[in-house]
Amino acid sequence: MSEGEKPSPANLSPRGLGEAPAPHYLGHRERARQRFLKLGEQHIEDYELLELILQIVIPRKDTKPLAKELIRAFGSFSGVFSATPKQLDQIKGLGLVSATNLKIIQAAAQRFARDRMTPDLPILGSWTALIDYCHAQMAFNDVEQFRILFLDKKNRLIADEVQQTGTVDHAPVYPREVIRRTLELSATALILVHNHPSGDPTPSTADVEMTRRINDVARPLGITVHDHIIIGKSGHSSMRGLKLI
Repeated sequence: MSEGEKPSPANLSPRGLGEAPAPHYLGHRERARQRFLKLGEQHIEDYELLELILQIVIPRKDTKPLAKELIRAFGSFSGVFSATPKQLDQIKGLGLVSATNLKIIQAAAQRFARDRMTPDLPILGSWTALIDYCHAQMAFNDVEQFRILFLDKKNRLIADEVQQTGTVDHAPVYPREVIRRTLELSATALILVHNHPSGDPTPSTADVEMTRRINDVARPLGITVHDHIIIGKSGHSSMRGLKLI
């Protein structure tokens, strides 16, 4: 407005001269938060939960369109968090800082899932927590990852370690290296876990043969291979459950 010009109605907000109107999305944000508090996590859509998370990451923006675009781009809620910062940075409206913040939230969720597997209790007694943890860690990786849960004689978790990271359909596993690390940790039992980036958790012939080779080396040393779990995007399989070991 030029000097001496009288304010027009278009330049006035309901609250007075010079005060800009509140952004249109503020009311929507509050309604979304109240909906979450009223209904709980299980009764809101994936994009609605992602929208609420993005409100924390990006405090001054309407995040509903961005939430829908991210789920469209990466296929699912979990797929968004499993994407790399570089992949997330390519989505218009996000940026590398916000992408990094999403990865921090993912790390917190994974840590929470890990801590549900109480170290003082047998891990085999917390099967649901174990599967939830493995799924959070591995289900949406775009390459195969082979990890081992090392257990003591009471089947309590000693360590969880990624042994190998491979390609989209293969991760090299060396049975003697698996046993060497088991002995270093004084573990007496193992749970083997790896993911299938294809999404199908069905064990391959190579998966079964590799598991049996590890079992053949472990058994004479008094080391028990409890299971080999394969994680896919929408489920898992247990070789023990399938009677393959």
